[in-house]
Amino acid sequence: TASNASPAKTALPTDRSLIMLLIECPYCREARPEIEFRYAGEAHLTRPEAPDTTDAEFAEFLYMRANPKGLHFERWRHTNGCGRYFNAVRHTVSDKFVLVYKAGEPRPDLGSLPAGSGT
Repeated sequence: TASNASPAKTALPTDRSLIMLLIECPYCREARPEIEFRYAGEAHLTRPEAPDTTDAEFAEFLYMRANPKGLHFERWRHTNGCGRYFNAVRHTVSDKFVLVYKAGEPRPDLGSLPAGSGT
């Protein structure tokens, strides 16, 4: 026979920062839950010149991406906010956003980031 006992419930943390990832939009200047954003791929990719590109070079551009363990430059879109694209430096192990900056701004030098960023 089926048991009428309810399954054990796990207590959730009361501190909301422990249960969601907050991302700061550089345009809205507000930290919002990750669910408002969409990952848009690796940042600072340069499309190769079409007439001078071999099929192998274009395939490399389309499909091959960096997959570092550590700091990574990414594009994000604030889909449920201002709708704008921006760039971020995120640590892929800790998931910590070290820096966010507006699209079109130059790629920051990793050496200029604070020591221990993202860990």
